[in-house]
Amino acid sequence: MPTQITATVTQTGPSSSEIAIRGHRVAVDRPLSKGGTDAGAMGGELLLGALGGCFMSTLLAAIAAREVGASEVVATVEGTLEDAPSRFTAVALHVRARCADADALAKLVAMAERGCIVANTLRGAVALTVTSEAMPG
Repeated sequence: MPTQITATVTQTGPSSSEIAIRGHRVAVDRPLSKGGTDAGAMGGELLLGALGGCFMSTLLAAIAAREVGASEVVATVEGTLEDAPSRFTAVALHVRARCADADALAKLVAMAERGCIVANTLRGAVALTVTSEAMPG
């Protein structure tokens, strides 16, 4: 049975809004250069952040479940923005972590990619690539 997840977006100013999800709040706005007040990230930026956050929580759960010695995990998400219409045409997610076993990290990254709701949603809609790099432990 499908699960419903709700995000409510409420206007807070002439160019800004607030997203409410469960008990959490996130500010959304446009930068000054685009007529906003820069009170929060833009929606497109939050899409990249949502991918990174979803991926990271899935990866950290996989690391903990398999007791792999990985630490200092960082996921960087970059979107290629095109115009007419404005959209991301490609998204790259790169994971870097302190981990003595690069192969184990690569397997965990692949598992997290398969389990990430946002990655599964975007795949097929944009060119999505995920890479990893293990730093010596």
